[in-house]
Amino acid sequence: MVHFGAGAGGEQAQCGAKQSQAFCQRVVFHGARIPHAAQVSARIDRVLRPAYAGSLTRDVLMKPQAAASAETLALLKTLIAFPTVSRDSNLELIDYLQEYLRPLDADCRLTYDRDRRKANLFATLGPRGEPGIVLSGHTDVVPVDGQDWATDPFVLTERDGRLYGRGSSDMKGFIACVLAVIPGVARQGLRTPVHLAFSYDEEVGCLGVRGLLSDLQQAGIRPRSCIVGEPTEMRPVIAHKGKQSYRCTVRGLASHSAYAPFGVNAVEAAAEAVAFLKQMARRHRDRGPFDRGFDVAYTTVHTGVIHGGTALNIVPHECVFDFEFRNLPGDDPQALLHEFEQHLRTVIEPEMQAVDPRSGFTLVKMSEMPALNTAPEAGITALAQELSGNGDISKVSFGTEAAHFQVAGVPTIVCGPGSIREAHKPDEFVTLAQIAQCEDFLRRLGTRLVAGNP
Repeated sequence: MVHFGAGAGGEQAQCGAKQSQAFCQRVVFHGARIPHAAQVSARIDRVLRPAYAGSLTRDVLMKPQAAASAETLALLKTLIAFPTVSRDSNLELIDYLQEYLRPLDADCRLTYDRDRRKANLFATLGPRGEPGIVLSGHTDVVPVDGQDWATDPFVLTERDGRLYGRGSSDMKGFIACVLAVIPGVARQGLRTPVHLAFSYDEEVGCLGVRGLLSDLQQAGIRPRSCIVGEPTEMRPVIAHKGKQSYRCTVRGLASHSAYAPFGVNAVEAAAEAVAFLKQMARRHRDRGPFDRGFDVAYTTVHTGVIHGGTALNIVPHECVFDFEFRNLPGDDPQALLHEFEQHLRTVIEPEMQAVDPRSGFTLVKMSEMPALNTAPEAGITALAQELSGNGDISKVSFGTEAAHFQVAGVPTIVCGPGSIREAHKPDEFVTLAQIAQCEDFLRRLGTRLVAGNP
């Protein structure tokens, strides 16, 4: 297992060999400090590099593999060991990825969050100045707090053809496959570049990818297309729902419960608002609009968190609840919000403000993710179908960073190993068969990149 310390840099930084010496001052292999970059690179080459990295032929690239490679499993074990929960820093993992790519002469760009505790990595292998294909994955994982795991969630465990660990499916399995296959491809001489995009804070609103894409725009980097490796069981996904989430704070007026009519009950006002959201949800369920390509064929409305009140004999002065819209492509989330706000202002607030004019509702947007809607006839769709060997296309209800790439003008599709049904749960897993399929997918892509035929 390898643990790397946090790096330093500006809002943007270029990585390369000159960073290695400083980087290695904090490298630990199995508890032993290694002072020199050469030793680190040698260890990585010996333990983690694909066995075919130096002599990858077209035949090897195209040959299907029945089982997951030892290289990918070793890499996944290392990635899982980094506990990159969204609330924590991912810099140690980003440093590891930079050092892993350093022998490949990768052109790396870093973009940081405001506190410089987290970073995105965008790395280009192959010709500079030409549009390439992005392989995108997020480095953060959801917490394990309160979950009953049968194994240590940050130690990769294989059992009955399954690889257990937090992030194994969502989505370090994909990143491990990329790191195992792409270096060998790059050493063959890429005629079309490949970009590796590894982001932070996807799980809390796709926050990191926004800075990454903004940096690419400022730098004049416009990729040809993008594959986001979220878990789809290696089925090409061309569309997903958008999401907007909000926090609603209800201001009431406290009083003794014996004199409840003289107060404004914030909990009851919140309950009325939540009930209206439920009515909206039922209407969309019953009347649509519908898109039968989705497993949930209509826009959904959901309230997930609510807090309010301090004691039964006190009329509560405040209540807070969080809700979300997950809209079909083409269904306007702003129209949904407007409908809800109109109900608050015209139906619920007047009664509250008749008692206390200061009472009412405040809405704050917490996150926003556009819907993905890639055309079935798009080039990236056909490419993903060819590489996966699956002519079917799917649509999913969960969101991804793919929509942000699409908004930035990059044709994008979602295709990666594992099942979303296993994500975010205790004993999250990806199967060995899915890892092997992803490796084959990437080898086929590599063949095309080497040939300059993306």
